[in-house]
Amino acid sequence: MVVLTTTKPEHPPDLRVSRLASEQDGIVDLRQLMSIGLNRSWVHIRVRSGRLHRIHRAVYAVGHEALTLRARLRAAVMACGDGAVLSHASAGALWGILPEEAVRVPEVTVVATTRRHDGIRTHRVRQLDPRDITRRHAIPITTTARTLLDLADCFTSRALRRAVRQAQAEQRVNVRQIADVLTRAQGRRGAPKLAAIIAGGPAPTRSEAEDIVLELIVSSGLRHPDVNQRHVVGGRTLYPDMRWPEQRLIVEVDSAKWHDGALARGDDGERQALLEASGERVLRIFWEHAVTDPDRTLVAAGAPPATARPRLDRMSKIGSEILAQMD
Repeated sequence: MVVLTTTKPEHPPDLRVSRLASEQDGIVDLRQLMSIGLNRSWVHIRVRSGRLHRIHRAVYAVGHEALTLRARLRAAVMACGDGAVLSHASAGALWGILPEEAVRVPEVTVVATTRRHDGIRTHRVRQLDPRDITRRHAIPITTTARTLLDLADCFTSRALRRAVRQAQAEQRVNVRQIADVLTRAQGRRGAPKLAAIIAGGPAPTRSEAEDIVLELIVSSGLRHPDVNQRHVVGGRTLYPDMRWPEQRLIVEVDSAKWHDGALARGDDGERQALLEASGERVLRIFWEHAVTDPDRTLVAAGAPPATARPRLDRMSKIGSEILAQMD
């Protein structure tokens, strides 16, 4: 008796391309296509037939060109070749510390020289420390701390503070990691801004209102308060919005926009009564009041002025000092 055996045919190349693309936001590059078994001529045929869409040189979208932001960012990194990493505002958006609208064109950092690509902004550096590189969604990207240092070169102090606070609130970065990046800043022009922001310690605001009021406090020349730090009163753990411990002064950000509902108002009142009974002074800042005359109210209540800022021209020293203080 003759036994017939059959071998399972290999998956056709187009099926393998589709499966690969499904793991990469619909993006593949020429090197991957050739490893699957397609040659350049077959790739050109699929481009002409609409099965592949050229996004950058040797980088293609499979099936359609309706790309998500993440797909666009992935394609940009793939186009720039080995060693390229997503950076600046593009990295900030992928980390979730900047809105997607902040990405005008994909930004990629590359070592030494690379071919220019239309629609990609490349930042060339002599070297990129491996400690500053990681992956997110399998895309090579600068760490959150390095991303903030890059943003410091092009953001205003206000925009940078908001990015730092958002990163802290999302638990993407801590002061130690930022300080470590500053020790390796090597004269970066944005390093003084970033060092000044973290000099006051963590500031993880929890709402747009808190962020705005903290910005007003800092810009008014008042000392940076503790923000949402643990404070135990009468056996109960509270987290005041902002507090100056030495002055026993607390700022609670309040507005109908953010504190709606009888339950919320009742809880706020109970918290305030408990704090004041322990000797704290509680100042409620309403939105309308904060934007009109915040500094006069806070100064009258005893908020301390900021101390003179240290010289920030030697970032390695500043970063080392911050790290030492945390040990």
